[in-house]
Amino acid sequence: MNPRIVGIAGPLKGTTLPLTDDEISVGRESSNKLWAADPKMSRRHCCIVRKDDGCFLLRDLGGPNGTRVNGERITEHGLCHQDRITVGDSRLVFLLGDEEVTAERNPLELDDTDVQEDVVAALRPEDSAYLQPQGLSTQPDVKRLAGDLSTVLKIATHIGRIRDEEGLQSQLLGMLFDVVPAQRAAILFFDDAGAIAKSAAWDRALGPEVPVRVSRTLLRKITAEGAALLLDNLRQSALGQAYSLQAAGVRSLLCVPLMLSNKVSGAIYLDTRSPENPFDGEHLQLITAVAGLISLAWENIRHVAKLQEENKYLQDEIKLNHQLVGEGPRMRHVFELIRKVAATESTVLIQGESGTGKELVARALHDSSPRAGGPFVAVNCAAITETLLESELFGHEKGAFTGAIAQKKGKVELASGGTLFLDEIGEFALALQAKLLRVLQEREIERVGGTRTMKIDVRFVAATNRTLLRAVEAGTFRRDLYHRLNVVSLTLPPLRERVEDIPLLADFFVAKAARKCRMRLKPISSEARDCLLSYDWPGNVRELEHAMERALVMGAADQILPEDLPAEIFEAVSVSAEPASPAVYQNVVKEQKKHLVLKAMQQCNGNYIEAAKVLGLHPNSLLRLIRNLGLKGVASQAVSG
Repeated sequence: MNPRIVGIAGPLKGTTLPLTDDEISVGRESSNKLWAADPKMSRRHCCIVRKDDGCFLLRDLGGPNGTRVNGERITEHGLCHQDRITVGDSRLVFLLGDEEVTAERNPLELDDTDVQEDVVAALRPEDSAYLQPQGLSTQPDVKRLAGDLSTVLKIATHIGRIRDEEGLQSQLLGMLFDVVPAQRAAILFFDDAGAIAKSAAWDRALGPEVPVRVSRTLLRKITAEGAALLLDNLRQSALGQAYSLQAAGVRSLLCVPLMLSNKVSGAIYLDTRSPENPFDGEHLQLITAVAGLISLAWENIRHVAKLQEENKYLQDEIKLNHQLVGEGPRMRHVFELIRKVAATESTVLIQGESGTGKELVARALHDSSPRAGGPFVAVNCAAITETLLESELFGHEKGAFTGAIAQKKGKVELASGGTLFLDEIGEFALALQAKLLRVLQEREIERVGGTRTMKIDVRFVAATNRTLLRAVEAGTFRRDLYHRLNVVSLTLPPLRERVEDIPLLADFFVAKAARKCRMRLKPISSEARDCLLSYDWPGNVRELEHAMERALVMGAADQILPEDLPAEIFEAVSVSAEPASPAVYQNVVKEQKKHLVLKAMQQCNGNYIEAAKVLGLHPNSLLRLIRNLGLKGVASQAVSG
């Protein structure tokens, strides 16, 4: 035997306590053997005592919230294998065997029993006597009414403190058993589509492992009508002939909708086998009132959970340290991947075309990780010759080769405690790939010319603009190294696939260039923006950055105009409604521009300043337009002719 207590819900979830002592106390004070800072626990809430025969006794120590076993409040209880214990907000299970407990079972089953002819009473929530003061004054049994009102007040006070869905369901089951003489109970919450999203059920007599069956037809009926139902004398009715209810010996049942914003958001199901204590109209009134409190508590918990989720997302956004710019869906996906991967130690392979910002992603992974305080070391594998790359990466000892006049630490060693970024990993020399593979596998290096092995503490991030799988098939890149690098893959989209981010990026780069060049910030004209959006950007974000810096520096107007952009961008115009021949359209536009420029130059006798006024351009812009259109010599000839 392996007697122990395992926490399966609440503050003690995940806790395992072997029952090796003769007496083990449970409570909120740290002096207890099993404790949690739970305000619903007493300082010493209950204790587990080993008896002389080796059995275990659970004893409640008289706290206001009590101790429950299998949903029933106890004073003392002899524990059996798999008994469920409720202490404050925590759910525990008592185990004697060696099996693992990973989650609490939810023994709720549905059947399709018809209930159409068995309804004894129906009650809409708005008609509950507890919501009609004048109705309460006519109640004949004042003593019972006072007790019921006290119960409703107690439940209202208690459930307002519950902050999680699991705790709400488990504790409500125990409360319901205190309110009505039920022997089985179930609570169900529906999602927006009407399916069961959360549920909990309990058979207080047969234990938590015995399923509680609820009629689907019954649920459909209360959902459609929005009214609570009381069914009695089931042994004499058609519903009572259902196998599930016959087997359970059910005599009467209650099914009450949980209403929220005039919509059924769940249900309470209760039944009893007792012919002496059947449910009556007062029970129906009471549970209908309690259902209103439960609905509000459920909605509040869902709202708090949503706020917590949004808060976590925003906190993650704050913690995500990056210089990437973008708001489109493609970049939001990239940010989400960075957020997930940054906190891990996994090796990351960043793929994407040249100029998409792979090094910025690598820096974001480092800056948003626990290694942010360590170094970020970048190595461009394509910029270092094969003969020097090994020494650059792993370092060398004095005298290892000609020119090695002193010991040198390599980039891997310098990145200790931080991140090593291997840019253009696809260009890594084949002869060195085996050594890099060993470093990734063993996490140790040897300097060139050295004999001592050194352990390393480095996170590896690699990037490439090549398709490494093609290199693997071509035999220029090791397959085992590819799989070792490709633990987590992150692909950056080219700029042409995230057009929605171009205006945002353009404004960002103009502001950056203004700070760098100490120039006045200029807005981008709508015509220039159209040019930016129509261009294909083969150089991606890097090309856009250089284009916006050039436009700011070269432009003479108060705003950035199309003529200020590089010629290849300036000449790229939006494709017309006839996409079949864009080249023809562009040629026509270009020829029309030439005609207008030549005509203006002739009209002004070659005075480009006057010609610029005629065309509505700045003189510098006209000169640049003449150069871009190839009219420098032609314009002079046209004037002299």
